[in-house]
Amino acid sequence: MIPAPTELEGAKVIATAVVDETVRASRATIHRGPDGVIPPASALAIVESEVSVYLFYCDREWQVLADTWHTSASEAKAQAEFEYAGISKLWKDAV
Repeated sequence: MIPAPTELEGAKVIATAVVDETVRASRATIHRGPDGVIPPASALAIVESEVSVYLFYCDREWQVLADTWHTSASEAKAQAEFEYAGISKLWKDAV
C-alpha cells in the first residue's frame, strides 16, 4: 500500500485507515459505480472540503471508488465502523 495522500479530489485528508485482516467488511451497505457493485475498499479516508466532510472508500493506490457525505468526522468514523467492523482502532490522523 502506498503512503496516504494529504489531499484527495481537492479535499484535505484529515484521517486515514488501511483495511487489513483484522477488519471485517459487514456488507451492510452496497456502493455502486458505473460498472456495478464496488468491492470492499482497501483503505478509507476522511476528508474535509470547505463545507462538508466525506468518507472516501479507496483502492490500494488511494483512488476514490465511492464516498458518503457526513456532518462531522466522528459521524464518518461511525459509518466506517458500521461498514468495516474493527476499523476504529486503525484510524491515523493526517499530519
